[in-house]
Amino acid sequence: MSETLTLEKLNDVYMRVHCDSGTALELNEYFTFNVPGARHMPMFKNKVWDGKIRMFNVAARTLYVGLVTHVAKFAKERGYKIEYQDRNDFATLDFPLVSAKKFIMDLNLPIQPRDYQIDAFVYAIRNQRALMLSPTASGKSLIIYLIVKYLELKTLIVVPTTSLVHQMASDFASYGCDEHVHKIYEGQDKNTKDKIIVTTWQSIYKQPKSWFDQFSVLIGDEAHLYKAKSLTGILTKLDQCQFKLGFTGTLDGTQTHKLILEGLFGAVKHVTTTSELIDKKVLADFSIKAIVLSYDDQTRFDNKKLDYQDEINFIINNTKRNKFIVNLARSLNGNTLLLFKVISHGTNLFSDLVKLREDVYYVDGTVGGLDREELRSVVETKENAIIVASTGTFSTGINIKNLHNIIFAAPSKSRVKTLQSIGRGLRKSETKTSSVLYDIVDDIQYKSRQNFTLLHFAERVQMYNQEKFNYKIYTVKI
Repeated sequence: MSETLTLEKLNDVYMRVHCDSGTALELNEYFTFNVPGARHMPMFKNKVWDGKIRMFNVAARTLYVGLVTHVAKFAKERGYKIEYQDRNDFATLDFPLVSAKKFIMDLNLPIQPRDYQIDAFVYAIRNQRALMLSPTASGKSLIIYLIVKYLELKTLIVVPTTSLVHQMASDFASYGCDEHVHKIYEGQDKNTKDKIIVTTWQSIYKQPKSWFDQFSVLIGDEAHLYKAKSLTGILTKLDQCQFKLGFTGTLDGTQTHKLILEGLFGAVKHVTTTSELIDKKVLADFSIKAIVLSYDDQTRFDNKKLDYQDEINFIINNTKRNKFIVNLARSLNGNTLLLFKVISHGTNLFSDLVKLREDVYYVDGTVGGLDREELRSVVETKENAIIVASTGTFSTGINIKNLHNIIFAAPSKSRVKTLQSIGRGLRKSETKTSSVLYDIVDDIQYKSRQNFTLLHFAERVQMYNQEKFNYKIYTVKI
């Protein structure tokens, strides 16, 4: 007789899996994962922690309710049966496509939602939980707006930055939102009678559970950032929140990250892909020019033993390299986003550029959200501006349609940051149908020893292939 797993929904965060002790140990092993980079963490080095995340609680038999499809897969692989203590707890809602289209028509929107946006809206309402994988510039805010307007419940929309608080509220207004959207950021009042609240996670993660109990809908935009304990804390406090929907343009490629997000929100729903949107002419044509800066033999020899941080310091302080980047930015037609990581590097590039031409702007984390929104508006009206920006402020979610070029002035090994940064250049405008990324690469390889940033470039190339981006590699001696 085969084993039977009975699933009981405890609340809108956890479910209990009723099973025997042997199956519980199997589930524990199935939902245990190595944390990437754990061996570099102090707790692992001090042998306090083994570097693994265990998502199933063996003693309590509990697991995130968003992982119900993974439990079903676990059972199917082993020939086990699945039963539900109350099937209605795991049922989908009835929401026909024809009803969705009538609702959208009655909204009298200024733009017509695309088929994939309507499908995502319908899926979200039917399933109540989902992790929507939809790339940058695919119109996530319109999907979110449709969900919020249809449900008409007290809704918490969480975004990673103040800029995105303003942008989400601005997008809602442009769609014709007739309700006041309450914005929480940097000390704003957290209590309101408004139905729609848009907030940064930093503003609310310390709020008591009683504050979160007022919400029936949680929407997490840029959900790939929901890795930190504080963000997980927000989601687990919402244990009476029926609708939980995460939106992201990309996941970081690790199984652990994906499953935690699915546990908190729900199963991944692939809305569309960047290559599909480019093929359909929804997004601008996009290409990558990887420029490999090849250093002379003496420089290679002198820097053959650099560790990662020393290599970064050498690169961003290299006068010839910075001059090349400045000249590249000056030579390009259209609006250019020049991305840096280290503040001193960004200010040096900005000071060099501002001496040579007009319409050069600078933004980093110290620039307030309203000022960034103003800068975004200014650039939309320019034809040949350069924005020197930190990756932290402009890689995530900032919506600039009139952007023709992106320059990676600093190396990156983050899949998420790279794809988010690329997304800045994908939106079309009346004056733009194509965009180019200039990926600056540093070749300081000495004999068989490849330098760190060159290895990271190899990882980016692999990602470019996976995303089906067109790219060419050029070598320039420096």
